[in-house]
Amino acid sequence: MASVLVVDDKELMRESMELALRRAGHDVAAADGGRAALEALGGRRFDVVVSDLKMGAMDGVALLEKVKARWPDVEVVLITAFGTIDVAVRAMKTGAFDFLQKPFKADELTMVVERAAERRQLRSENEALRTQAGGVHPAELVGQSEPIGRVRRQIERVARSTAIVLIRGESGSGKEVVARLIHALSERARRPMLCLNCAALSASLLESELFGHERGAFTGAERQRKGRFELADGGTLLLDEVSEIEPRLQAKLLRVLEEQQFERVGGSETLHVDVRVLATSNRALEQAVAEGEFREDLYYRLNVVPIHIAPLRERREDIPLLVDHFLGRYGRREGGTVRFSADCVRLLCEYPWPGNVRELEHLVERACVMGLGPVVSAGEIRPWLTAPARRDGPQFAAGTPLEVVEREMIRATLKKMGGHRARTAEALGISVRALGMKIKAYDLVDTGRSEPVFADRQKLPVAAQ
Repeated sequence: MASVLVVDDKELMRESMELALRRAGHDVAAADGGRAALEALGGRRFDVVVSDLKMGAMDGVALLEKVKARWPDVEVVLITAFGTIDVAVRAMKTGAFDFLQKPFKADELTMVVERAAERRQLRSENEALRTQAGGVHPAELVGQSEPIGRVRRQIERVARSTAIVLIRGESGSGKEVVARLIHALSERARRPMLCLNCAALSASLLESELFGHERGAFTGAERQRKGRFELADGGTLLLDEVSEIEPRLQAKLLRVLEEQQFERVGGSETLHVDVRVLATSNRALEQAVAEGEFREDLYYRLNVVPIHIAPLRERREDIPLLVDHFLGRYGRREGGTVRFSADCVRLLCEYPWPGNVRELEHLVERACVMGLGPVVSAGEIRPWLTAPARRDGPQFAAGTPLEVVEREMIRATLKKMGGHRARTAEALGISVRALGMKIKAYDLVDTGRSEPVFADRQKLPVAAQ
């Protein structure tokens, strides 16, 4: 629920917007002009101001300027008529969140208000995180869904410890963002954080990058070189895609994690370091262990604190907020003002996003670079959405662990049965009680909920339902 102030000098329009927002569950107050709006803002807290652009003594742009000067965290949405779009676009450059052109539907109004309120809440949370981090600006973790909220709570609990954290999730889901936020909120925030992509280097180069080498250790080693562990002493080292380290190096890595000591390649001197290790993986490490590709003891050493990032298709309510975030970043860089229409955002919420947040970011960047706008339609974006066709139900390769198969079959059957446990249990040939135990074991249900949580059952923005 957002606290919204509706400002319009036309009574019928003002009351219509007020009614639509109340029906959507928001706390709404109204003002018949700019001066009345400023008085209301001075008396209580509002998240969003929705104001008509053309009013009497004080128009919407003047009200915007005064609101941003006195209450910079309040989001302002302007209502425009035909012929005033240019004015609205200029207003956005001076701080307006968005604008709606008359005529518009109730769900369009509700959607833009909810997006504005979400951005205000996100800014408040990020400001709190910056305070906790002692002024260090952390990486941004955008989203208001329960999966992202759970990740934020985990970050806050583990950041100030020295425990190893294994961050898991599909490619492009934001694993490095989580790692950087953990470092920013840790006691090591003012020490270096180094990153190494373990999948990008050959085994010999990776060993040298991790541990360094002595002069003459191998052909081309003309001088001594420090490795990432040595350079990150006192700080944090992120091992990206740690599952791609070959078995021989895994043993050496395990020793560093256990004893915080190692030797450079070609050297005999034992070096001691104080490094916190964060690791990421988009592979099922359990399966890699079962196939003999990853050491079991290293897996358990890395998996001290596991954090799982849900794919974007399982937290679709974050998509409008991510769109706004990336529009703010790339729109400013390209020197233009772009926004996505309600139909466009609805289309994005329905797309499966196989490339996750990274794919969405690149799409928004493309829209800004290509000069689309000021309002991007669904028709302009649709040709860019080229997710490979998915077959109905989960598909498994030979050798997939039975635990993985069972979990995904339960998830798919629950989805097909609309979350109805009795019908799901009957289809799977097990009891409802056994199904409930497996749902809990596989973390397919939120604590406090009585039914599974799925991407297509999560709450979407009003205009996307």
